Amino acid sequence: MNIRDFEYLVALAEHNHFRKAAEACFVSQPTLSGQIRKLEDEIGTALLERSSRRVLFTDAGLQLVGQAKRVLSEVKTFRDMASGQGKAMTGPMHIGFIPTVGPYLLPKIVPVLKEQFPELELFLHEAQTNQLVRQLEDGKLDCLVLASVAETEPFKEIEVYEEPLSIAVPCDHPWAKLDKVDMLELNGKTVLALGDGHCLRDQALGFCFAAGAKDDERFKATSLETLRNMVAAGAGITLLPELSLPKEKYKDGVCYVKATNPVPSRSIVVAYRPGSPLRARFEQLAEAIKQQLEKK
Repeated sequence: MNIRDFEYLVALAEHNHFRKAAEACFVSQPTLSGQIRKLEDEIGTALLERSSRRVLFTDAGLQLVGQAKRVLSEVKTFRDMASGQGKAMTGPMHIGFIPTVGPYLLPKIVPVLKEQFPELELFLHEAQTNQLVRQLEDGKLDCLVLASVAETEPFKEIEVYEEPLSIAVPCDHPWAKLDKVDMLELNGKTVLALGDGHCLRDQALGFCFAAGAKDDERFKATSLETLRNMVAAGAGITLLPELSLPKEKYKDGVCYVKATNPVPSRSIVVAYRPGSPLRARFEQLAEAIKQQLEKK
């Protein structure tokens, strides 16, 4: 039994397919299948139901997959500590970003990080919060840059930026002439929102519902750009985070108006595992992001 066997087992659980799991581990399918069988023989327990065409884990197999994930996470922590890179911004760093942050933040910070830390090798991963949280738990990512939500509570968080949300309306909308709009003005209005799985959906709608607005259930956007285009087409109004806004108040058929009473916002943080020895690196990352956002 070795660490590689645990990696094969976890990959098979994640992909539910022998060929895809083998490709993810950069080995042949017979190699992965053979090692899983050897592991079963060694521990004396069946991990898979061999009669099924699908990959089905036994109860014992599922328990061992969970334990294997924890072992691999601890192994990564051990390697991080042994590497002596806890403070130095050198070597690889795998960072996860949510889709409502990454496209707008990365162009601002990646050039700066490369200039300030030329020996840092960045690996950037974009996914929704629930996927990123699982990858951080499993040790596949070192840290996350995302909005603080309930799912991130088990992790350590470094506050980076309290990001306000603005109201986006078509340029011919009556509010387009205003400098700011009281959130209570949304009472009775219908707003466009992102689809399920985006943490910004729940955050934005929370402020809208508190003001008495309703969600447009006929449409759920897959991205902020889709929301923006729907507003430009006159399909409705929405809330958009500040990082995604252009410098101009009016652009491409959309007008951006500040919201008040209260100012809707979300907290952008750098999240990492409590046991990670790389805290100093994450603090430097958070500080670099703060400095760039202060220049905007």
